[in-house]
Amino acid sequence: MTQDNMTQTSINTTKVANIDDAIEIARQEARAICAAKGEQSPECAAAWDSVEELQAEAAHQRSQQKPPKSAFQRYCEENPDADECRLYDD
Repeated sequence: MTQDNMTQTSINTTKVANIDDAIEIARQEARAICAAKGEQSPECAAAWDSVEELQAEAAHQRSQQKPPKSAFQRYCEENPDADECRLYDD
């Protein structure tokens, strides 16, 4: 991947709304680069490396997200003195 192509890929991935869109764009670019340069070319390998990096970042972001609170959890936050929400020590 040339410096110009790397810059273009970086620019494209920063304009997308979320990382899943960035991954899809990077995949399309990697396929195009591999078709033009050959599957054994260093540019092709670099393009797929960028796809793998984006996928790793997406996995990291998903692992850092907290699961949404249930209706019961929200209820207990709003009504901590409710009988249903009391916690007892053993």
